[in-house]
Amino acid sequence: MNKIYKTSLIAVLSVVSAMAIVGNAAATGGATGMMRPLYGTADTAVQKGAADTTAVTNPADLGTELSEPTRGSIVDEVVWVVGDEPILRSDIEATRLQGSAEGHDFGANADCTIPEQIAVQKLFLHQAALDSIEVSESEITQGVDQQMNYFIQMAGGSKERLEQYRHETISQMRQELHDEYKNSMLVQRMRQKLVEDISVSPAEVRSYFKNMPADSLPKIPTTVEVEILTQTPKPTPDEVNRIKNELREFTDRINKGEISFATLASLYSEDTGSARQGGEIGYTGRGMLDPAFAAAAFNLTDPKKVSKIVESEFGYHIIQLIDRRGDRINCRHILLKPRIGQPAIDKAESRLDSIGNDIRAGKFTFEDAVGYLSDDKDTKNNNGLLANSTQTERTSRFHMKDLPSEIAKVVDTMKVGEVSRAFQMVNERGKVVCLICKLKSRVDEHRATIAEDFQDMKNIVLAKRKEDTLQQWVEKKIKDTYVRMLPEYKNCKFQYEGWVKDQ
Repeated sequence: MNKIYKTSLIAVLSVVSAMAIVGNAAATGGATGMMRPLYGTADTAVQKGAADTTAVTNPADLGTELSEPTRGSIVDEVVWVVGDEPILRSDIEATRLQGSAEGHDFGANADCTIPEQIAVQKLFLHQAALDSIEVSESEITQGVDQQMNYFIQMAGGSKERLEQYRHETISQMRQELHDEYKNSMLVQRMRQKLVEDISVSPAEVRSYFKNMPADSLPKIPTTVEVEILTQTPKPTPDEVNRIKNELREFTDRINKGEISFATLASLYSEDTGSARQGGEIGYTGRGMLDPAFAAAAFNLTDPKKVSKIVESEFGYHIIQLIDRRGDRINCRHILLKPRIGQPAIDKAESRLDSIGNDIRAGKFTFEDAVGYLSDDKDTKNNNGLLANSTQTERTSRFHMKDLPSEIAKVVDTMKVGEVSRAFQMVNERGKVVCLICKLKSRVDEHRATIAEDFQDMKNIVLAKRKEDTLQQWVEKKIKDTYVRMLPEYKNCKFQYEGWVKDQ
């Protein structure tokens, strides 16, 4: 795992290469760096004009303020420094553009809100490193796969169209998503750790709402229960054979000594997280792996041998043993995924629509159909009922915003007991699935009451307690952390106190 911090850090206060485009030419600037502990008061400034291509290597050459740029001379620059981590103007603009594309409103004070949010994430990432919080490569791969499949579906199912739209290759997009997803999971787990011991009693919940006027009681959003019946489109036999033949060719080349397993994994594996490490997954217990993959991997005894082709929930693999330590194993693998063609999707949706028509005609119930026909193992044995699992409870009730977006869009217009037409979505394993759903129950938005909505009201009080705890933690962390910013940010009204130091 790439540790973000240890006890001290290399302060890379560098301006991303300043680029001045003249005609068809581009000039690229250099970078600067110096050592500084995370907690300290040393002054450092870095700023480079587009014409300056000489790296500053002597700390004495650095000023004591992050000075304002000469207008028109700098394309990118360091605008904040948090600990030893720089925040670039391009970071802020990239966040602004991404938020805009996703419909996020940063408010009227976006120029202050965005850098503060980035700075807060850096505080959590630093603490996550100190506390040895980790995210496994398999978790990252699953998250990246799901996001990439969603992007491809939004591009009409065409990778080529997505690459043309984004001006990036699929590999480049996966690389960017890998680090973003990893950091977001680290932040999420660090936040969870900070508040994991917080709880509230029923008496505290009643006390919190006791004297609150009726018209001030929180509104409980529309809540639904949804059942699903899924069919996963299958690749054609020719496509499966293509994948297997490619893996057999890899095995043959490795056995002949033409090329190493690690090199092939780096070049061809569709598990991008491990591909960057030559296919190496790191020491992992059996329970963290797909059962079929684990069975094949743990049966390997000779590091020079390559496994037979293994089919898992993620695709097809070949595996090579590296080492075994007790009940954990370290191995390399190459993953290839069969492409799902539109005819297979159309076929699955057509079958689901036929099943839906029979249900509406009263030939059998939705729940009976799930038991016989659904291939979703998480819901098949529970009449297709989706489960909403949180840190505090497991329930079948969802607020609309908590449902997968594809399901929420369909359910929003349905009546209780109604069965939908077939549609498709990307599941949590990153696979395209087709499904129909039934709206089991719906409770429209209303004012909360202790009798009917105690759990929701408890969650509100608990969330408030956790929010206050995190607010206090961030403000304490800010006090102990070196922070510098350009003068243009010093008059901002920030959410957290203490960013502007006496300088």
